[in-house]
This record gives sequence, C-alpha cells and structure tokens, in this order.
Amino acid sequence: VFGLEGTWSGSNNVPTSFTLNGQPCGTSSSSSTPTTTATSVTSAPTTTATPVTSAPTTTATPVTSAPTTTTATSSSSGTTPTTTATTSSSGTTPTGNCATDAGYGYWHTSGNQILDANNCPVRIAGINWYGFETTDEIAHGLWAQSYQTILNEIKAAGYNTIRLPYSNAMIQNPIVPQNMTFSSNTGAPINTELKGKNALQDMVIIVDYATKIGLKVILDNHRSNAGNSASSNGLWYNSTYTTQDWINDWVLLAKTFAGNTGVIGADLHNEPHTPAGDTYSQGAMWENPLTNTSPNNWPYAAEQAGNAILAVNPNWLIFVEGIGQNPTTSASQVPTGENASANMNSTWWGGDLELAGQYPVVLNVPNRLVYSAHDYGPAIYQQTWFNSTTTAASLDAVWNLEWGYLYNEKIAPVWVGEFGTGNSGSGISSSTPGSEGQWFSSLISYIDAHPAMGWTYWAANGEDSDALFNSNYNGIVSAQKQSLLQSIQFPLPGAASSPGISSGSSGSSGSSGVTTNSGTTPTTTSAPSNSGTTPTTTATTVTGTCSATMTISQWTGGFTASVTVTAGSAGTSSWSTSFTLPQGSAISNSWSATVTSSGSSVTATNASYNGTLSAGQSTTFGFQGTDSGTISAPSVSCS
Repeated sequence: VFGLEGTWSGSNNVPTSFTLNGQPCGTSSSSSTPTTTATSVTSAPTTTATPVTSAPTTTATPVTSAPTTTTATSSSSGTTPTTTATTSSSGTTPTGNCATDAGYGYWHTSGNQILDANNCPVRIAGINWYGFETTDEIAHGLWAQSYQTILNEIKAAGYNTIRLPYSNAMIQNPIVPQNMTFSSNTGAPINTELKGKNALQDMVIIVDYATKIGLKVILDNHRSNAGNSASSNGLWYNSTYTTQDWINDWVLLAKTFAGNTGVIGADLHNEPHTPAGDTYSQGAMWENPLTNTSPNNWPYAAEQAGNAILAVNPNWLIFVEGIGQNPTTSASQVPTGENASANMNSTWWGGDLELAGQYPVVLNVPNRLVYSAHDYGPAIYQQTWFNSTTTAASLDAVWNLEWGYLYNEKIAPVWVGEFGTGNSGSGISSSTPGSEGQWFSSLISYIDAHPAMGWTYWAANGEDSDALFNSNYNGIVSAQKQSLLQSIQFPLPGAASSPGISSGSSGSSGSSGVTTNSGTTPTTTSAPSNSGTTPTTTATTVTGTCSATMTISQWTGGFTASVTVTAGSAGTSSWSTSFTLPQGSAISNSWSATVTSSGSSVTATNASYNGTLSAGQSTTFGFQGTDSGTISAPSVSCS
C-alpha cells in the first residue's frame, strides 16, 4: 500500500485504469465500476499539531491494510493463552502465522485492538520496571542482579512488555548512575556494559537487551524532574522543563530507538492530574483540542507531542493516559458510589478518560492511538465506590464509565498501564465488599473478559509495596498473585525475530541513536538530535597491539565522535590512541576515556575499567566538540 496527498481540480471521479511496470493492470470492465478503487482526500485534516523545529513536517503514509475487526481469545484458567485471528469485516486476514509469529515487528491499531506487523491481534501483558525516573537514574535492582538476569526473569515469568519510566532530567542532564553493583555474589563481573556510562547510554543498552530476548518496551515519560511518583504539579511541564522540552525529548527518544522494532511506543506522560487545592484549569484538563489550546489542555498537548514523534518515527504507538478529574457531574456520568464535590468528578490520577469519546485525540498518522488508564484499590486510597455494597458488577460499572467504554464501543484500544496490590492473600483475592482483594481479583476478571485490552502490572521492583520480585530480585514473592496475572498473559513468539532486534550478547547494537540534549552521547548512537547529519567513518588498522575506528556525526557548529578500540591478537592491558583534529575544531567533553589535547593533537587513553582487552575484544569511548566547518574523521593510531 502507498499513498499520496495533493490538490484536485475538475471532476471528483477517481482514476479507472492503472499500469504496473509499464503494463496495464487493474483496469475495469466498466468505466463506471473500476475493479481498483482510489480514494481522494477532499479536505485538509481538521487537527494540525504544532511542528517541532527539529522534526520533519511531513507525515507518514497511513496504514490502510489493517483489519477493522479481529478477535483474540485468552484463557482465564491460568494456562498459557492461545490466540485466534479471524477475517475482518474488510476481508483482510493476518499475513503471518499468529500461533508462531504473534508480536512480530512494529504494531498498529484497528478498532479496539492492537495488531502486529502481520495483522495478528496481540495483547500488551507486561510489567513496570522503574528507577530511571528517580534520582538514581537507573532501573532498580541492579544493586543486586545484572540487568540481563532481571530481564530474563521477567521474560521467564510470562510477561511480554516492559513499561520503562524516565524523567526529562535524565534525558537532558544524565548522570553516571552509581546505584548498581559490578560484581555478583560469587564475584563474577556483572553490569560491566553499564559501567562509566551515563543514564541514557545505560537505557539504550538495557532496552536493546530486552528487545533481543523478545520483550516489547513502552517508554514512559513519568515526570519532569528526577524523583518519585508523578509530577507534583500534575503536568507534563514545569518551570525547569517546558512543553517544548518535553516534546523535544520525545523526538530525541523516537530517533534513538527508531531502528529497534521492539520499542513499540511512547506513553506520553504519567498520570496528568489536578493537585489538591488547585482549580481544574490549573491542573490537567480534558477539553476540545480543536478549540482549547491552553497549555494545560492535555489532549491538545498530547496531539502536539504525538504528531512530533510520528513525524520522525511513524511506526510507534502513542499512548495517552487519562487525567484525574473532570467537570462532568451529571448523575449518568458519575461513577457508582462516587460523591461529586466542588462540581468535579474525580478518580485515580491518569484514570479519567470520560471525555475522550467526546473530545478525542487525533493524530496525523492513523491507527497509532491507544488510551491508557491507571487503577488502584482501597489500599492506596479509599475511593467512595469502595464500600460495604461494592460488587464485581459495581466495579465493572466504574471502569466502563471511566475508560472501558472506549474499548466496548471500539473507539480505540485501552491499556491499563498501572495497577498493583500487595502480597498478602487478602489483598490479592477476597469476597469482602470494598476490599483490596475484591478490587484486584475483579480487575483481573474484567481484563480477562476484554481479551484485546492491554495491561502492565505495577511493579517488578522488589522494594515496592506491590512488588512482584523479592528484594534480591531473584524470585517471585507471591505465587497466588503471579497465578492470577498469568491467567491474562499473552505469549509473543514472534517478538524476538522482529527486524531491527539486536543479536549481540549485550543487546547494544539494535538502536540507531541521537545526541542527548546535554551533549553526552550513547555509545550505540551516531546521529545528533537535529536532522541533516551525515556520519563519516575512517578506520586505521595497526597490526599488533590494537586498532581503532572513529565515526563522526556533524551538525552546524558541532559534532560527536565515537571511537572503537579493538585489541590485537595478543590482547592488551592498556591502550592509548592519538589523532589530529582539523583546524578550527575543539573537544568540549568526553566519556569512557581520559582525553588530553595539545593544540590540534589529541591523546585518549583507557579509563580504569576498560583497559584490559582480550584478543579481538573491543571497547568504545567518545567525545563531543565544536567546529567551524565540515569535519572528516581523522586517522587514528592505537598502541
């Protein structure tokens, strides 16, 4: 399928004959009934997002081959679910074997379903793994285990997706994380690939390994400043990080992971809401994005960010969470048991999608929107619908009103991005009305009854009150809870074979990259955040001790360089490289090496942790600089 857009003059009749490689094809037997039908666009899109200066303004060709109706079934008995795809109402069927290849490639939507690249129906059935958004700026648990061990455990436990939170602070000013160990309990080296790298570099390595083993990843802009929980102001911007910063950071990540089909999308912002004491207009609002361009109007902001992402990476899904309250207080729109106050209808932060049907988010690329809701039980807060008369049916009514209707009416797919409970038996399953256990088991049943509805449990983290893993991240705490979650899992046998997935042992080669806003560069990356760069690579081979290869990516006034040092046949316990920069160039910062300059002559020696290399083993260091013209990669000597 391909598409085009343009202006139309004359009659509105569509073409009735076509040629393929110069030969007629698709011609109609009757001029009035062509066998091949074209559809013209007679009006401009009604919603246009504000472009980001670093992103192309062109939009991608819509996916028109996705079926509009397919079905998927999952087991509620705790056994491994099976999937069944049926012909859609448009006559389109999956192009792959859904039993063996489900999850393949990038994903898109159709009605209330998410489909893979072969049009097989899939379900997000995953888990949150947090830490990058905190002041540690690294996924938690690496103080106890390697990142490979934790990801392998997640995969082995049956989860198919990771929701990975981060902060804007981590993107723009990434630290070199310290809260991890580099030695296992037996003294074996672990997490060595992460050592000395900044947080964004570590994220790339961890994500690439996750996708290599067949896990899908959803990136989650959890908060602006590094810290815990949602942003304190309830918004996606603050006095330090503007809306444009938020959008630019998303564009940066969309470029960084553009080559990795395991990264399926962007959860635009975690739990937009109105803080206690603020008015509705001071917090996150849900108003018509066509007429209300307030900076606090969440669907308007979501369209801006979503369209900017899709302009540079049209394959991603765009996940839009609900808000925390809305001014719709008529009896039919207030959840059962809720007492609307101050003319506001309130629920969980991120859980209010009541107005999404009336004021939908509209993206420039169709079949990419997924709505996301968060939901919790009375252990977090005693919502008014948790009481002595609560039943499974009354809870269903709350969910249907707040966000389930979007799924039920096939408006869009729905993903329950967060829900969690503790590890006591009564908190997992209970018949007591209004209890935590009643809520959790009822929500599991609700998701099970909606087989295309996605979910990610909060959280894998062993230090969390709702933890899946123990504090050492080497086992599951509650078999009872795991059993319930297994009943709604969904295998993705085709995920690991998707194109663009790294096949290296560290999983660090699957993503294309981009310079961070602070100027530090992941070692797997080669392109800066603004477009129009052309990497040039030069390799100088030195027989004996080592060889070095330099790659440069340049933009107006600046460049980044990545240098790979490879040990010769005898290996080495230390290395030193030297090269000469072109006139007018200067280094401003570096990483993973000790770099010294004398005029245009530069020497870079190993850091304390990457000097010893066995025969044929490689390590990488990098630097960023300024320049006054076109720069080519210089020859590099290594000894």
